[in-house]
Amino acid sequence: MSSIAAAKLSKRRAEEIEMKALIAAAVAVTGIALLAGCTTMTKDQCLAGAWGEKGYQDGVSGYRTSRLDDHAQACAKFGIAANPGAYLAAREDGLRTYCTWESGFRQGRQGNSYGGVCTPAEERDFLPAYEDGRRIYEVEQAVSSAESALNSAISRIGDREDKLDAKQRELRQEGLTDEQRQRIRDRIREVRGELQDARRDARQAEEELRYAEIEARAVIGAIGGRYGVW
Repeated sequence: MSSIAAAKLSKRRAEEIEMKALIAAAVAVTGIALLAGCTTMTKDQCLAGAWGEKGYQDGVSGYRTSRLDDHAQACAKFGIAANPGAYLAAREDGLRTYCTWESGFRQGRQGNSYGGVCTPAEERDFLPAYEDGRRIYEVEQAVSSAESALNSAISRIGDREDKLDAKQRELRQEGLTDEQRQRIRDRIREVRGELQDARRDARQAEEELRYAEIEARAVIGAIGGRYGVW
């Protein structure tokens, strides 16, 4: 295994301890988020009649007009009717901020989808910038995916090395029958094979990561200068 992989392995083992401590809390938070994610406006917002505020925020975020239906349903639970006029007028103001080349590049680089909310005239600037941002997003995602694959392979290496050490210690124990020793030796052979596979995967992942980083540098070098990204 290369020095890069060895360094990542050491870091990975340290992170695993912290990750175990975070899993329970993450599960609880995820459950709460799923429950909260169904409501687009709170009771207080509905009571305050914050339709202009919501409309502007939705325009800046590039939401379609169908977003108003979601808000209306949320407020209907509290017996409060929507104000389409205030919402739509404010949304148009927000769209003027959204439908720019700066916003297009930012939306693309963040991997956000585009809902066709800009006028044809605005799209002449918005869409090319959005596509440039999306291209950078894709190569950066490819690097992230390759890093994840490498970390996974390194984790498997560490796991199989630990299992191999444990089985070798087990084999050195006294009082084992011949049958027990044979089972342990068989398992050792299996783990060595798994370790070999994991090391092969790590080498392949390192190579894929190298190519992904080269591609990302090339794309960012060709595109990023127009947007202040290096």
